[in-house]
Amino acid sequence: MPGPSLHPIKSAPEKSVPPSLAQLLKTPNLLTLCRVLLIPVFLALLSKHRYTYALYVFIVAALTDSLDGTVARWSGSRTELGAILDPFADKLLLLSSFVVLTIENAFPGWILSVVIMRDVVVVFGYFMIYFFTGERMPVRPSHIGKVCTVLQLACVIGALIRFDSYAPGYWYVLLYATVGVTALSGIHYAYQGLAWLGTRKPQIFS
Repeated sequence: MPGPSLHPIKSAPEKSVPPSLAQLLKTPNLLTLCRVLLIPVFLALLSKHRYTYALYVFIVAALTDSLDGTVARWSGSRTELGAILDPFADKLLLLSSFVVLTIENAFPGWILSVVIMRDVVVVFGYFMIYFFTGERMPVRPSHIGKVCTVLQLACVIGALIRFDSYAPGYWYVLLYATVGVTALSGIHYAYQGLAWLGTRKPQIFS
């Protein structure tokens, strides 16, 4: 009489279930989406020279930038969508603000050039690393990057305040500090990317 089989019974592989809409639209992601939706409102107010109202909208959008990350950490509701959407919303808000305010002569053109060059280095470098290695480099905001974002937000707020005929005494100090930290942040992210790339074998040569 044959004994019981000694081969372990293999369980069927579990199928990954895509997240539902309710899971994707958690509170942190909703805050980030609100920031994205506030951008056209902010730009429309700027185009109509409603600088005071534009300032209020921008401050609300900046507050959502702080709140979404805090809520995600407290509630443990971090998602892949949030990890992609949050920096995208930040870049869209800040870059569009700098472009329009430069057109309105609130910023000199060379400041916008530094901001754009830094973002080009970060984004282009990320996709180049993915192209050569076939791997997605983990992107985490550095302390320098966080300071850079805070300074850029402060620059936009300062520029909107200046439209109401009030020029803060620290304005030019803020501008030069923002440019310096923005450039340093781009160099730092480029160094991180090169260091990470040095630990990987390029897929193009495999």
